[in-house]
Amino acid sequence: MNFILNKYFIHLSEGEIPKYLLIEKHIKRLIDTNMVEDRERLPSIRKLAQFLNVNNITVINAYKKLQAEGYAIQKIGSGTYAKKKDIHKNFNREYSKALKRIFNEEIVDYVDFTGETPSGEFFQIDFFKNVLNEVLDRDGAKALICQESLGYEGLRSSISSVFWNKKVDKEDILIISGAQQGIDLVSKAILNINDSVIVEKPTYSGALSVFKWRRTEIFEVPIEKDGINMDKFEKILRKNNIRCFYTMSYFQNPTGVSCSNYKKIQILKLAQIYDFYIIEDDYLSELIYDNSIRYNSFKSLDNNDRVVYIKSFSKIFLPGIRIGYLIPPKRFKESIQNSKINTDISTSSIMQRALDLYIRKGLWKNYIETLNCAYKKRYIHMEKCILKYLRDKVEFLKPGGGLHFYLKIKENIKLNSVNIFRQGKDRGILITPGLLFYKNALEGKNYFKISFSHTNEEEIEYGVKILSEIIK
Repeated sequence: MNFILNKYFIHLSEGEIPKYLLIEKHIKRLIDTNMVEDRERLPSIRKLAQFLNVNNITVINAYKKLQAEGYAIQKIGSGTYAKKKDIHKNFNREYSKALKRIFNEEIVDYVDFTGETPSGEFFQIDFFKNVLNEVLDRDGAKALICQESLGYEGLRSSISSVFWNKKVDKEDILIISGAQQGIDLVSKAILNINDSVIVEKPTYSGALSVFKWRRTEIFEVPIEKDGINMDKFEKILRKNNIRCFYTMSYFQNPTGVSCSNYKKIQILKLAQIYDFYIIEDDYLSELIYDNSIRYNSFKSLDNNDRVVYIKSFSKIFLPGIRIGYLIPPKRFKESIQNSKINTDISTSSIMQRALDLYIRKGLWKNYIETLNCAYKKRYIHMEKCILKYLRDKVEFLKPGGGLHFYLKIKENIKLNSVNIFRQGKDRGILITPGLLFYKNALEGKNYFKISFSHTNEEEIEYGVKILSEIIK
């Protein structure tokens, strides 16, 4: 019998935490990690009390706590049985609350693998401060109070000339407050209730939230190493009246996959044939480390005005500067612009003017070059650490750019990504479980994302090593 009870053994030294809570926490962990199976009978109160050298009341209180938290059920006359909690239900809320609490405290105590934006350590704040002062000296009060519905004309001109070589007219560019607002504006202008959209599987959780809020029917198409599965994509198009396809063309969040030129051209042809529009979220395309990857957006290849192009400066510049831009098809230009005006009238005037001057002075180009150099080193180091510590525990595709890796837990590992998140959090390591990126959260339980944007090489090595200890 002691052999069966061995897994329930726990050191119960005297301390501030009551013994029943220590026992309850230990059994919860056994259930979460499948050491105790769902519906498995727990030891009787008397036998567990004798084995742990505590009184019966201590075990009774531990079992009551397990029942209250949904980890056990009692069958009268039969005993107490383990109950596997639905780890996926309401996990988004648990994840958000946990990160909010941690970030409100001292994040320095954690290795943060959850970051999705560049670290402020590479941003040359003095240069930007000088740009702000120059804008105020040049424009005075206008910099603070002047509002233009499409956005500051100077910034739209800079975007047109610097990023699009004037192939896009400044009048077709709408300044927005980041990619999330762009997705929301497009959905309000283009999508009606019960319209159908296709998303990549997995995809950005913020986009899923917007489409669910609009009460659209969401179809998912699996991602392969060079973009979505085209056969499954066209099968959905043939059977359904699709309004939009949402895609992240470079270093997709979360998979890190970039869509090949071949598939982009095929998707654009299908958009014309099946009469749908492509919402292109151009995510982190500035951070390319693999020379074999060439930049060609859907928008640059579009000959039939089928692409809504969304670009956020917040992702690559500074998260606190909520600026991005959107280029709509002419058919939806007015409705998207009206949607923006009805939402917030205008994005920060002074920040638009400062960003415009920052770009014109060539500081943007220098900043991106600095980021590429710094993050390529971290990218290479994280890949080495994954291969060194997690080779026999996970599988992954090399993204060739961006700020993260997406890891699949191998089938022989009993832990899922929620277990890893919870145990990692207890040991000062923060990851992003894959559940957040799927319409059906259960499909993401064996995946997790780790980013190197807010971690140096020493922290990367330490964090990946701890993850290796957790994933046994």
